[in-house]
Amino acid sequence: MAVLRLCPSLRHHLIPSLHSHPPARLRMLSVHSCIFEPNDSRKLVMYVKEKLEKDYHNLPVGNCGRDDEDMILWFLKDRKYSVEDTVTKLAKAVKWRQDFGVSELSEESVRSIAETGKAYVHDFLDVYDRPVVVVEASKHFPTKHDPFENQKLCVFLIEKAMRKLPAGKEEILGIFDLRGFGLENADLKYLTFLFDAFYYYYPQRLGQVLFVEAPFVFKPIWQLAKPMLKSYASLVRFCSAGDIKKEYFTESTLPTIFRD
Repeated sequence: MAVLRLCPSLRHHLIPSLHSHPPARLRMLSVHSCIFEPNDSRKLVMYVKEKLEKDYHNLPVGNCGRDDEDMILWFLKDRKYSVEDTVTKLAKAVKWRQDFGVSELSEESVRSIAETGKAYVHDFLDVYDRPVVVVEASKHFPTKHDPFENQKLCVFLIEKAMRKLPAGKEEILGIFDLRGFGLENADLKYLTFLFDAFYYYYPQRLGQVLFVEAPFVFKPIWQLAKPMLKSYASLVRFCSAGDIKKEYFTESTLPTIFRD
C-alpha cells in the first residue's frame, strides 16, 4: 500500500471511491513520481492486461500476445508507466505481429533471402554480452530483392537475436558494414522500416548501431534518414573496422568479415 500513499492519483484508479462512481472514461495513469516495488508493478501489469482484454479482446493471447505479462511490463517501462500509452502502443505491436505473421517466421521461410548473406545474427555476443545482428550493406540490392522478403528477414533476425539475450541483458547490437557500399545498395525505405520496427514493436531493445567505414556516398543518405529515425538516431555511431576489433569483440569472437 506504500505506493498508494505516495501517489494519491494512483490510489484513485486502483481503489474505487466509496462516495462516487468510477469515471466514465479511463484517464491516463502516469506514475513518474512514484517508487515502485515488484508488487506495485504487478498491479499495473494486471491493470493493463484487463484493459487490453476489455478494449482489444480480438487480439491474440499467449506468447507476445495481449496477455503476455512480461511484454506488458516491458512496454510499461518504455512508456514510463503510463497505462493509456502502454495500452495503445502494446495493442499496436500485438496487432502488427499478428498481421505480419511474426510467429510463422522460420529459418526455412527466410532461407532464400538469407542466402544472399546480406544479414545474419553473429554466433557470439559482443564484450557487453549483447547479441549482434550484422548487415553487409554491399550485398543488399533493393531493385533485385523483394521488399517484403527483406522485411521478413529483418524481423526474423531481431527475434532470433532476442532469443540469444543472456539473463539480465536487454539490448542487442546492430552492425552495418558499409565497405563497398554504393548507390545501388541504398534503400531508405528499408532503413526506416528497421528503425520503426525497433521504435514501435521492440522498444528499448536496440542498444547501439555501428556504421562501419561509411563511404562518402552514404553521407547524404544518412542526412535524409536521420530525421525519420526519431530518438534512435542518437544510437548510431560511425566507426572504423579497427574500432570494432578493439572495442566490441575479443579476438576469438570477432565477426569473420572484420578479421581481414
